[in-house]
Amino acid sequence: MHNFKKKARVLMVIAAAGLVLFALDYFLYPCTFIRNDIHAAVTETFDDIYLGTSHGKINIDPSSIQAVSGRTGHNLCVGGEYSIDSYYLAKLILEKGHKPKRIVYEISPGYYVREKEEGNNYLLFYHEFPLSITKLSYFKDCVAKCNFRTLFFPWYEYPLSYELDNLRDTVARKWNRDYSSQGMKTELQEYHEDGFIERYPVDPATFSFKGMSPMYPEDLLPENMEYLTKLVEYCKDNDIEFVAVTTPLPAVTLREFSAGYEALGAYFEEYFAGLGVRYINFNNRQYYPLTDHSVERFTDLDGHMNGDAARAFSKVLAEQLEAQI
Repeated sequence: MHNFKKKARVLMVIAAAGLVLFALDYFLYPCTFIRNDIHAAVTETFDDIYLGTSHGKINIDPSSIQAVSGRTGHNLCVGGEYSIDSYYLAKLILEKGHKPKRIVYEISPGYYVREKEEGNNYLLFYHEFPLSITKLSYFKDCVAKCNFRTLFFPWYEYPLSYELDNLRDTVARKWNRDYSSQGMKTELQEYHEDGFIERYPVDPATFSFKGMSPMYPEDLLPENMEYLTKLVEYCKDNDIEFVAVTTPLPAVTLREFSAGYEALGAYFEEYFAGLGVRYINFNNRQYYPLTDHSVERFTDLDGHMNGDAARAFSKVLAEQLEAQI
C-alpha cells in the first residue's frame, strides 16, 4: 500500500508539472506564421509545395506562380529550415493525406555548410506538428539533440515582454483556431496567407557584406546532404515530382564570392543530375539572363528580394517550372 501511494504521488507530481508546462506553452508561445503554414499544408491539398530557406520564403510567391501556371501552392520555406526539416515536413504532409503533385525545393548552399543552430530553431516546425508518427520520428532524429530548455520551455527563446504584450492575441488565436494572416505585418515585411513573406524595399546604401563569407563544396556537411538525398528519394518513392531551385543573388554578391558560388553551382548541378533531378540555378550562365540581378531589387546582399522583385521572379520561375526540358 505504501509503495502504491508513493507511486501515485510521483504520478500526480508529473501530471501537475505537465499541466503547468502545457499552460505556459499555451499562454506564452506565440502564434507564428509557421503555425499557419503547417496548418494549411496538413488540411489542404496543393499542386505544389515549396520547401527551403528564407530565400524561398521571401523570393517565391505562390500566387504569382499560380497566375502563370494555374497550379495552386503553399510556401513552407523559412529561415532556419534545414534539409532534415524539409524531409519531415514532406513526410508529415503525406501522412496527413495531402500529397502534392510537385515539391519545389529552394536550396541555399549556406544551409549545407553549417550545423543546425541551438535554440528555438529546433522547435520552429516540431512545435507546430500535429500528433503523428512523423512527429515521433522527427523528435528522435532531430529534436532530441536540442537543449532541454528548448524542448520543455519553448517560450524561453522569446522575450517575456513580447509574450506578455501579445498574451491576449495569442490565447484568442489558439482558442478560436485562428490561422489568418491578421496582425502578421511589420514595418519591414508582410506575411501572406499562401506562405509568401513580402519584404518592403530597402535603400541599397545600407547593404553590407558583414557576416558573409565564401563557401566551397569541401565545406558541405555530410548529414545535411544525407537528408537532402532522403528527401529526393522520398519524393521519387511516392511519385512526386521534385525540382531544385536556387534563387537569384545580386550581381555584386556573385562577383564578390564568384569562385565559391561557381564551384558550389557546379557541384549541385552534378549532384542533382546524378539523382535524375532537374536543378534550376538562376545564378548560372543558362538561367542568369532571365532575371534582374541589380542590387535595387534586393533587401540585402544575401539575396532576399523586395516584394515587387519577388513577384516578377516568381512569374519567371513559373515559366521555367512548366517548360518542357
